Amino acid sequence: MAAASRNLISHLRILLSSTVSETQFRTFSACSSQIEELRTRIIEGKPGIMTPNSKRTGAIAVKCGMTALWDKWGERVPITILWLDDNIVSQVKTPEKEGISALQIGCAHKKEKHLTKPEVGHFRAQGVPMKRKLKEFPVTEDALLPVGTSISVNHFVPGQYVDVAGITRGKGFQGGMKRWGFSGMPASHGASLSHRSIGSTGQRDAPGKVFKGRKMPGRMGGVQRTVKNVWVYKIDPARNLMWVKGQVPGAEGNFVFIKDSVYKKPDISTLPFPTYFAPENEDQADLEPLVADLGDTDPFMAVD
Repeated sequence: MAAASRNLISHLRILLSSTVSETQFRTFSACSSQIEELRTRIIEGKPGIMTPNSKRTGAIAVKCGMTALWDKWGERVPITILWLDDNIVSQVKTPEKEGISALQIGCAHKKEKHLTKPEVGHFRAQGVPMKRKLKEFPVTEDALLPVGTSISVNHFVPGQYVDVAGITRGKGFQGGMKRWGFSGMPASHGASLSHRSIGSTGQRDAPGKVFKGRKMPGRMGGVQRTVKNVWVYKIDPARNLMWVKGQVPGAEGNFVFIKDSVYKKPDISTLPFPTYFAPENEDQADLEPLVADLGDTDPFMAVD
């Protein structure tokens, strides 16, 4: 009787263990299939609906220089011209694979012999042309675009505000007056050969040192800076040029990075989302420049 009970208990244990193992295997298989579907999901390049929480990609441009224009009211507008030189999506980063949602944008062409082997391998693995400049822009998942998608100047709308980042002009080693705006020492009496000196930099025995971060002469410029709330005055889709009001960081020929403004957010109903997709019958060479709407009120004739 005792032997029969032991055999029955052992059979029950084997049956339960096999059932649990089969359940675990099915659960693991289901999870694996779901993960594989997420990793192999296809990102389609088609127009979508932008929400207030959506974040579009930016673009890379070449600073062509500055000029001035007069608008329809006769007001002089300082202008910086930016050229979006063949921007394409060179890599897509998804939360399932890289842990982030971002798009890598490539700008301008570069010969293979001028690139390193890792760079050439990266472009070949993605199946895109060799690019001179790369920049990664964080986006939301609804703004992801497939590799090879073109980002033209129509991605931005005249009248909206953008943030432009770039490397400032290098000024070399400069003194405190030029670098930090110090007033300097007296220009006449009481200053013997120290007219442009910065003055005292610390105390006496206590603490007996110069604190870190003290504004002193040193290298000026050559750092990345962002100019916020830059107004887009005009775009020329035929030449991929953008006119923005005011100055942006960098010298002529430098790359700058453009994205939608953070503080002065544009009207989401006017923006192409996730980017501008040209119709099949559209000839880009025949497109006319678009200028921002300046309103119907003459600013010089307006009464307070």
